Amino acid sequence: MKQPVTVLGLGAMGAALARAFLDAGHPTTIWNRTPGRAPELDQLGAVRADSVGQAVAASPLVVVCLLVDATVHQALDGVDVRGRTIVNLTNGTPEQARATAERFAGARYLDGGIMAVPEMIGGPAAFIFYSGPEAAFEEHRDALSALARPAYVGADPGLAALYDIALLSAMYGMFGGAEHALALITSERIPASAFTADFLLPWLTAMLGSLPQIADTLDNGAAPGAAGSNLAMQAAAYDNLIDAALAQGVDPMLLRPMGDLMKRAVAEGHGDEDSAVTVRLLSSAS
Repeated sequence: MKQPVTVLGLGAMGAALARAFLDAGHPTTIWNRTPGRAPELDQLGAVRADSVGQAVAASPLVVVCLLVDATVHQALDGVDVRGRTIVNLTNGTPEQARATAERFAGARYLDGGIMAVPEMIGGPAAFIFYSGPEAAFEEHRDALSALARPAYVGADPGLAALYDIALLSAMYGMFGGAEHALALITSERIPASAFTADFLLPWLTAMLGSLPQIADTLDNGAAPGAAGSNLAMQAAAYDNLIDAALAQGVDPMLLRPMGDLMKRAVAEGHGDEDSAVTVRLLSSAS
């Protein structure tokens, strides 16, 4: 018999997690603040707990996927979690994860960051970051693998959230630029689908190929010399992006911050370097 698990929270993601456990043959107890949520899980064999305390007591592994960090604390306030492994997959910050780990010190606490949408859970493209006690992760690795590829990133409970937020930041930044590009194109009634398939996706894919070089520069601590277009040239040309957007009636709000950062780098004497220097400037902002 496979390990019993409990899933707290049956929103779109929580229901997907429970479904993946059930599909993998794990006896699964479920609980949601609103009774009766995700009724299809009952047909798959899930046991619906009457209370959060009953749900926690039902399984040694308790997976939490609620709305925000405060919701986790509200749901588990006063619940006996001793002897349980709590895996919190609720989106949050590194500091929230560390504080939650302290609050549930009676349990073994793993924090997690889901890198997937609900439809991807249980599939090959999904992965989930985990941080906290390595022994707890290893004990439950097989069960957690039913959800997605598990990636353990360290004992500090805040690290999974840091990895999660870093990847989400990259995604939103990339999509922000792509959405600006589509706003420019559609301002002239050019079909967005053809532009995306023929030009936008290939261009972004090619440009992402430079990321390993930037990462190597940062890891090695080398002076980021410009192999191609230096920052001085890029900063000088960047005004064209802003001017063209305004002329097309497109708000350049998504573009301005990057241009400001480039100009700052040039003003501080980094004009002959490449974009790796902007990472260092961002890291020293505090």
